[in-house]
Amino acid sequence: MSQYKNHHTQVQTRTNPLYLLPLHFYGYQLIALTALGVVFFWFSRNEVLDYSLTHYWFNPVTHHFPWKDNVWLDRINHRLLKYLVIAAGAYFLVKGAWQKNPRMVVVAVLMGLGAAAVGILKATSHHSCPWDLLAFGGHAAEYPLLSSVPALSGPGRCFPGGHASSGFMAMAFFFWFYPEKPRLAWFALLCGVLLGLAMGYGQVMRGAHFFSHNLWAGWWVWLVQVAGYFGFSQGIAWFRRER
Repeated sequence: MSQYKNHHTQVQTRTNPLYLLPLHFYGYQLIALTALGVVFFWFSRNEVLDYSLTHYWFNPVTHHFPWKDNVWLDRINHRLLKYLVIAAGAYFLVKGAWQKNPRMVVVAVLMGLGAAAVGILKATSHHSCPWDLLAFGGHAAEYPLLSSVPALSGPGRCFPGGHASSGFMAMAFFFWFYPEKPRLAWFALLCGVLLGLAMGYGQVMRGAHFFSHNLWAGWWVWLVQVAGYFGFSQGIAWFRRER
């Protein structure tokens, strides 16, 4: 406990206090996000990985994704699993508010913020989904990330991967367990990453997203969650000092 007090400052509240993470934690996250951003940007511009994975699930004879309407991928992965994760976030938000548990409330809010950020980016994107592209039986033109938008870009609204963000939002549980249980916190983060990748790959199999769409979804969710926790913890600490 003495080590905990030396390295982390709690924002005192009734129960499950928030804590102020040291600045070097955010520095490490910035370095990691920058490095991953460079790698993901290369994947998005190169497109070899995206097309290789998507072509594997595409039937060139019928010009169709055979798994597009698969019950397990559509109803279980795309719908039910997403609703369960969202319901879990809503449950913890209500429970945290009722029990006056600020850490639980913040984690629930971070879950929603991460997914919302991806949703906004996706809604304003000109990138169309694989099943809408000319290369996969559709009518839309595909273009690399940050290239000029072609005239026939199609319906768009397919970047980053919105469905994958529903899984990645569970990464926020890292902040629930850290720093008292750092191993459990990192394990929770890993579980959130794996859940997002699994849910996102189900969409790749259906032709709904390229793999890089899901990588960027995880990148944006974690960026928003880290920045959000910094803002919440620092803001509450400042508010209590001013009282």
